[in-house]
Amino acid sequence: MEEINIAQAQQWVLWATFAVGLAFGAVSHRTHFCTMGAVADVVNFGDWNRMRMWVVAIAVAALGLQALSIAGIARLEDTIFLASQWSWLSGILGGLLFGFGMVLASGCGSKTLIRLGAGNLKALVVFVVMGLTAYMALKGIVGVFRASTLDPLRLQFEQAPHLPTMLANGLGSPSLNTALSLGLPLLLLLGALASRTAWTREVILGGIGVGATIVAAWYVIFQMAYIPEHPDTLEAAYLGTYGNRAEGFSFVAPYAYTLEWLMFYSDQSRVLTVGVVACFGVVLGALGSALLERSFRWETFQGVEDTANHLGGAALMGIGGVLAMGCTVGQGLSGVSTLALPSFVALLSIIAGAWLALKYQMWRVERMV
Repeated sequence: MEEINIAQAQQWVLWATFAVGLAFGAVSHRTHFCTMGAVADVVNFGDWNRMRMWVVAIAVAALGLQALSIAGIARLEDTIFLASQWSWLSGILGGLLFGFGMVLASGCGSKTLIRLGAGNLKALVVFVVMGLTAYMALKGIVGVFRASTLDPLRLQFEQAPHLPTMLANGLGSPSLNTALSLGLPLLLLLGALASRTAWTREVILGGIGVGATIVAAWYVIFQMAYIPEHPDTLEAAYLGTYGNRAEGFSFVAPYAYTLEWLMFYSDQSRVLTVGVVACFGVVLGALGSALLERSFRWETFQGVEDTANHLGGAALMGIGGVLAMGCTVGQGLSGVSTLALPSFVALLSIIAGAWLALKYQMWRVERMV
């Protein structure tokens, strides 16, 4: 492939990812898709509908990606989620921090972009602080502590921690791998839709729509971005990615890289990546949805405590998301769609952190009464 064709192919990858980001932002805004809101609805009101929407999205994303893998399109081993080494302490601690922070900041990374598109100025502050602290955890002072203290505590898997493969081998029937790869997310989907109250427009459209965008993002990476031999390195490459790995949607490290691109725009070594254009796409998709339904409005902080909560929550999400290698989308949708065992643990840690934060808020309210 000639150099000019490589450049053109990368442009197509970025535009395709941007389009998927637009769809993700529009669907999420229109259906009120929100992980923090889903957990809060369960804890505060016993309402499981938004949680069902999230589970439907997870199941659709997993079904789609596993089907792409079985068809030979997706190379799951090229993702960070199925690495043979797992820094378990970073993953669990990071998930707890991220989950606690998303409650304080009124939403996770993707919800922050959606709120920003709908005119929420608090979300702009969260975006900046989260991006800065994520960079600190990637390459700064927090990153040094992470790399020297937390990450070395690892588990070594004999094989990629692909849950269906591990179960099939544990049962002594490796041939069950394909059936389990499709069967596990199918069971998850059927479980989420088992209740009659789950059959609402928002649950169906939101769950299927968001899940489909995750699959579309993976398809772009595996089908459009992948080249078996880059003319410069003579090695396989994923165009438009930051670390030359297969990247699904995630909204933690891309925050940091978006700020970096904006600040060092004139530096030719700083180029757009799929993570950065996805952020722009989600904001504009939410903006378009808000304008169409006439719900766009400016919103800002209500006081000192509101400001402090959002600043602290943003910092916890930036650091926690890097430790956990993803957010509610990066691990909770993209990671879990690979059916990687560490992603399920990270997801449960995020939910546990959110539960703790919600209980903390309830305790504070009770003390004020």
